[in-house]
Amino acid sequence: MFEKILIANRGEIACRVILTARKMGIKTVAVYSDADKDARHVELADEAVHIGPAPSRDSYLQADKIIAAAKQTGAQAIHPGYGFLSENAGFAKRVEEEGLVFIGPKHYSIAAMGDKIESKKLAGAAGVNCIPGVNDAIETAEKAVEIAQGIGYPVMIKASAGGGGKGLRVAFNDKEAFEGFTSCRNEARSSFGDDRVFIEKFVEEPRHIEIQLIGDSQGNVIYLNERECSIQRRHQKVIEEAPSPFISEATRKAMGEQAVALAKAVRYESAGTVEFVVGKDQSFYFLEMNTRLQVEHPVTECITGLDLVELMIRVAAGEKLPLAQKDVQRNGWAIECRINAEDPFRNFLPSTGRLVRFQPPRESMFASDTSQLYGVRVDTGVQDGGEIPMFYDSMIAKLIVHGTDRRDAIAKMREALNSFVIRGVSSNIPFQAALLAHPKFVAGDFNTGFIAENYAQGFRAEDVPHDDPDFLVALAAYVNRRVLGRAAGISGQMPGHGVTVGEEFVVVNLGAGGNNTAQAAMVRDYQAKSGSSRVETGAGSYEICSNWHLGGARIRGTVNGEPFAAQVERGVGRNPMAIRIAHNGTRLDAMVLTPRAAKLHALMPYKAPPDMSRFVLSPMPGLLVEVAVQPGQKVQAGERVAVIEAMKMENVLFATADGVVGKVLAARGESLSVDQPIVEFV
Repeated sequence: MFEKILIANRGEIACRVILTARKMGIKTVAVYSDADKDARHVELADEAVHIGPAPSRDSYLQADKIIAAAKQTGAQAIHPGYGFLSENAGFAKRVEEEGLVFIGPKHYSIAAMGDKIESKKLAGAAGVNCIPGVNDAIETAEKAVEIAQGIGYPVMIKASAGGGGKGLRVAFNDKEAFEGFTSCRNEARSSFGDDRVFIEKFVEEPRHIEIQLIGDSQGNVIYLNERECSIQRRHQKVIEEAPSPFISEATRKAMGEQAVALAKAVRYESAGTVEFVVGKDQSFYFLEMNTRLQVEHPVTECITGLDLVELMIRVAAGEKLPLAQKDVQRNGWAIECRINAEDPFRNFLPSTGRLVRFQPPRESMFASDTSQLYGVRVDTGVQDGGEIPMFYDSMIAKLIVHGTDRRDAIAKMREALNSFVIRGVSSNIPFQAALLAHPKFVAGDFNTGFIAENYAQGFRAEDVPHDDPDFLVALAAYVNRRVLGRAAGISGQMPGHGVTVGEEFVVVNLGAGGNNTAQAAMVRDYQAKSGSSRVETGAGSYEICSNWHLGGARIRGTVNGEPFAAQVERGVGRNPMAIRIAHNGTRLDAMVLTPRAAKLHALMPYKAPPDMSRFVLSPMPGLLVEVAVQPGQKVQAGERVAVIEAMKMENVLFATADGVVGKVLAARGESLSVDQPIVEFV
């Protein structure tokens, strides 16, 4: 067994590998860029080596620097994680040539499966169901349209070297095929240095289901059940679960056996995943093979009780798989939510900056201890006070739960999301909460178009209706009562001018546009029971009991005898009196006032925000890579104005109305802040 390994990655996957290596008694070496010098994976590792500037092309994609770091520290093997160089056949080969061990498949297996065109040919030869399409690289947009017409719309246009949702477009007509080919090719050239593009039939109402594999150097390959990955936004996975609520035992077995056949055909070692698109009749077709560990591997670990990272390390060290196909378990139900640094209420734009507070829910399962069943696990590469940089992907953490069945897992996940505190950057937690509560998700009735169909106009606060909105009002009043109670107990107050608590309050909902609504609330404390109050609103009565203290971001307790978890934030925005309550994805921003103060507040004039309609504003922090207009130019609505790069994604800004450019206020290469003006129209 290895004595020391280097992890050629960052973030949560680097931390994940370090935890298992530590369990196995193996020392670890981290590598880091300028942006990651204080990162969690650097802190966890036994040693750390600096490998370059923040952009990944200058650091985490520098094979020479990574191999030099391994030799410098005496590491015997390199684990690539996922992303970056993990599926780079040249890197894997180079590692072997340098006398090191690549903890992953052999370079020839990566090469065979890394090319989407050639992999489909190999899959067909191995007896794997393949989707109708043209697997040869297409040279022109005109030829793409001709081929799409021959296959029949809709079609999927894909970059041969693509992945992670990049280099992929779906076309429903000739215009979309023409434009999609050009866009896909440009994106592929920029992201992967390979602009080959092919076209295949797009299966309608498709499910994205994948089979987890593990193989050893003795030729043994087994499949570890499936993962349901159909909840996607713009072709990127949002929620994954295992097993799938859709496929039958017969389909599971057929998909698993075909995946194993493909792996054996390319002499596959290590962990890998074969992805399938599955139709509503359970017909399934090969999509691609990921020759690495997947982001969503924890759900497989939960239901099988296996540590996939440990198996990868043992296989790389030449050990035989410790189990056969008949030994693979399927126990309970696991769900993973990807917690990303993005603002769901602003079209999921990236959100970067400092994590002022980062308090994950309490863990009861751990990545390196797969014997723990039925609980909560958090895989993350960040910590309280850490930074979410603009140079890498947007993932903050992976929240994983394991339940006795799907219903139990959903309930555990909703509770865990309520307890996940993230401040300083926006996160997609409200969106995840909405998905988990959606009746079709709960019923298992969804496909890869679920988010596009149900949130076609984007995600709005009203898309997360609370089943008991008065509870949020009652909780706001309860929190305010606790704050006043503490203030009243402070010594040294002037006689006759001390803080009085009272029982009557008005909760003013700070709605958008100044349309505030107010609701009366009566809060009476139980003298015999500390932290307990009965809150009466217009619609109900709530007995709330909690040991919440001033400054706590989480509030846990019981309401009418039932346990709950919610989040509290005081001093929201520019209003020091505002209280924010978040529960089950719903957010209430309110002020809790005395009846007299509420009457006076209602008389206050509404101050409208300044009119910024003649400006094009940066919707996110990022790098301005292109300004497509110049002063004096006439611009039509929908015309391209600027391009901003953030978290490895290009975001194109378009004009919302016809106009003439007055000034260009930002220059190419400039780092922009949120709402910074880029272009002014006259």
